Amino acid sequence: MRARRKPVKVSKPGKTSPLTPEKIMQVGLGFWASKTLLSAIEMGLFTELAKGPLRGEELKARLGLHSRSALDFLDALVALRFLDHRDGRYANTRETDFFLDRAKPSYIGGILEMANSRLYGFWGSLTEGLQTGQPQNEAKTGGTLFEAIYSDPIRLKGFLKAMTGLSMGASKAIAKQFPWRKYKTFVDVGTAQGGLPVQVALAHPHLTGVGFDLPIVGPVFGDYANSFGLGRRLQFQGGSFLNDSLPNADVLTMGHILHDWNMEEKRMLIAKAYKALPKGGAFLVFEALIDDGRRQNAFGLLMSLNMLIETPGGFDFTGADCSGWMREAGFRKTYVEHLAGPDSMVVGIK
Repeated sequence: MRARRKPVKVSKPGKTSPLTPEKIMQVGLGFWASKTLLSAIEMGLFTELAKGPLRGEELKARLGLHSRSALDFLDALVALRFLDHRDGRYANTRETDFFLDRAKPSYIGGILEMANSRLYGFWGSLTEGLQTGQPQNEAKTGGTLFEAIYSDPIRLKGFLKAMTGLSMGASKAIAKQFPWRKYKTFVDVGTAQGGLPVQVALAHPHLTGVGFDLPIVGPVFGDYANSFGLGRRLQFQGGSFLNDSLPNADVLTMGHILHDWNMEEKRMLIAKAYKALPKGGAFLVFEALIDDGRRQNAFGLLMSLNMLIETPGGFDFTGADCSGWMREAGFRKTYVEHLAGPDSMVVGIK
């Protein structure tokens, strides 16, 4: 007798969620929330509230807000979870109090101040940049990003401080995760204010380090290192990483540097780092690395679009990309490790 076949159960497809344009609208009109936060930072709202909660009328007077929209502005920040509102008083959240009070060393608003004063307008020309491949910043009037920043001492100081804020999470992670006990000296290339050297030196008293950047950066680096009592262990060396050889050390680091440059310049900088290291030395690159599948790290991909806005040939890249460039330069071993938020590091061992 033939065995009777059991009926095959056909699984019913699960219920799908109803279509909604919510995400499209949130992203498409995301500049509403972005500019609300940026204006609050520009006016020093979070710094005022770090001194203590205030009523709406008090904030309106201190910030010079017009009565027509003051409450909408403040309550929008409450709805966006950047402010609390209790018992008739507005107050910072834990995050805004820690990260957006200008009086605290944890302030990261510098990069957002620059986004407000420069990038917000330039990103309005993204479509033109995508169609032409050309920068959409000061370059359109004959200048460059770095000329615009480095020619103005006040803007330069703000930019260098912004770089510290942007990299602080990654800097602390590098100080903790990288095996610094194996090494004695390090050089941070394109050091800006010195955020990474300070965090590394604080965590590892046996190390001495050098911050390498354009000579104009020297006084800002010195003031920052001295404020942590690290003036003896951290020194500044002026120079151009594009035109000069890199200083020698056991470890070289580059944070948010490689993405500014085109492919030829990236390879040149990696080759310079290789040459400056001893056998067994390490080259550490950290960026908002794009995930290898190019599907998850939206911040890294958007940062690469920002390089289109800001530079003639810069672009962000994956950990696999950078590892490949390092191996081409002669590094015998590479690995990729996540740091904090969107940032990861690629380490090459000579």
